[in-house]
Amino acid sequence: MRYSDDIIEEVRSRNDIVDVIGQYVSLKRAGANYVGLCPFHNEKSPSFSVSPSKQMFYCFGCRVGGNVFSFLMKYDNLTFGEAVRSLAERGGVKLPEEDESPEAKRMRDKRATLFEINKEAAKYYVYQLKGRSGEKGLAYFRDRKLTDETITRFGLGYANVSSDDLVKYLRSKGYSDALIIEAGLASHDEKYGTHDKFWNRVMFPILDANSKVIGFGGRLMGDGKPKYLNSPETPVFDKSRNLFGLNYAKNARAGYIIICEGYMDVIAMHQAGFNMAVASLGTAFTSQQAQLLKRYTDTVILSYDSDGAGTSAALKGIQLLKEAGLKGKVLNLKPYKDPDEFIKAEGKEAFEERIKKAENPFFFEISVKEREYDMSDPAAKTEFHRYIGQKLCEFKEAVERENYIEAVAQRYSIGSDDLHKLVASIAAEGGIVKAKEKPKSGMHSQLRKEDPGRKPQRVLITWLADEPELFESISKWIEPEDFSDDLYRGIAKQMWEGLSDGSFDPARVLDRFVEEEEHAQVAELFNTNLVQIDTKDEREKALHDILYEVKRTGYERRLKDMASDDPERWNFTLQGKRRLEELLKARIIISTD
Repeated sequence: MRYSDDIIEEVRSRNDIVDVIGQYVSLKRAGANYVGLCPFHNEKSPSFSVSPSKQMFYCFGCRVGGNVFSFLMKYDNLTFGEAVRSLAERGGVKLPEEDESPEAKRMRDKRATLFEINKEAAKYYVYQLKGRSGEKGLAYFRDRKLTDETITRFGLGYANVSSDDLVKYLRSKGYSDALIIEAGLASHDEKYGTHDKFWNRVMFPILDANSKVIGFGGRLMGDGKPKYLNSPETPVFDKSRNLFGLNYAKNARAGYIIICEGYMDVIAMHQAGFNMAVASLGTAFTSQQAQLLKRYTDTVILSYDSDGAGTSAALKGIQLLKEAGLKGKVLNLKPYKDPDEFIKAEGKEAFEERIKKAENPFFFEISVKEREYDMSDPAAKTEFHRYIGQKLCEFKEAVERENYIEAVAQRYSIGSDDLHKLVASIAAEGGIVKAKEKPKSGMHSQLRKEDPGRKPQRVLITWLADEPELFESISKWIEPEDFSDDLYRGIAKQMWEGLSDGSFDPARVLDRFVEEEEHAQVAELFNTNLVQIDTKDEREKALHDILYEVKRTGYERRLKDMASDDPERWNFTLQGKRRLEELLKARIIISTD
């Protein structure tokens, strides 16, 4: 649903950008602005700036910027509409109801109720863990070396031995048996009626990327099967499209995400400081989960158990990551079974070293395949080398294939020339995968291509936004048509109109754009680095030079766009040159009042 400009402005005005971003980034006052470490790229010195007056943020390191909406869109991977709704809720703004069918409204209301039921269940399991009946569950977590802080952070709980405690509790909150069953928290049969699905288990709440409880995993205390039990599929819980721990890992900003097998692996890793860990939910890693990870990272490290099943899962994961366009690596945990066991035995620093040495997926695949061959048998060894040659032919780019040929030759002591010949012979049989041609132009590259004439224009817009009292002096010489392209002219037009009637607000300009790339460009226009100039004379000269450059490039662009036989061309040339001469001789006065 597209909300009106008035609604968007009200939501934005109720959410001060410093307050909102301050919940995610540690900000410190620096002059008129606030600065901090950018949450969108790794850095040691702060280049991330937030302006209270402009209600904008901008990173001078990675050139990401925008207003309060675009910050949430980028940080939490939300659509514009989702960001508006999130901030509306925060600011207490009631949004107009969407025009939806009765069935769509019924489903939306049901989903909201199921979220509420799951949240109540999570609270109840936590309550049980802290009570006398939960001593067994708490002892289990203590035995796994979990701290109180970790137990609280992940909302860990306990479902006691009684088979209907949770059902009774949820009934007391006004929920029907039908909804409790649909939430996956209870079952019904003729013998026992409606009874708890989870009992005598430590409980792991499963949260979606927005930190809403969507389901649970439970580990049985004592003997019996199944050892682990997960919530069934429900209208709010799809195992193949969610990942345990993603609500935290998405904000890790480590440059990669580690995927492992179990809840305890994720929790142990987070407790040790590796908050980029996630786990699939009782199922094999899926293509949908790979696409979900792609929203937050371009590199995934697979950390599966070092047994046969774990190796098979890693091989499948490599393929899924490749299909999703993600870079993959494989963590070697040997001689330990899983990350939890490794960290307890070797510690954080040793685990960090293993991450740094995570294996390239190509070499992991061929090392696994090598186990199938008797390398002491020349025939088997030749067959293995041929397998490597076939794998090398899968690289689409010649340069990449050449790099891998050299690396393989060195690692497996194969003559480089011999390996080249082997790959060439396999290629002759049709083994080379041809690379698809990529388009030579795209929106991103066009937007980021720098035109030297744009720098003075950005400086002028930033300067004017910082010192709107200069508008009278600037508008005598510069008009929106003097700016280079549609975006710059559109922003200048809004500025000139707003500054003329006193209504200009930089953040309001951004409300007209919904794409992150557009927000970044507009934010850059309002946040260009201005050189500190101390004296009035120097400031006036600098402003004069910028005005002249903007006017000159605007004149040259407009003249170039005119047809050679345009009857207005001669008159435009004459007036344009005269205006430039006047500006060159003029003195720009900057008031010190």
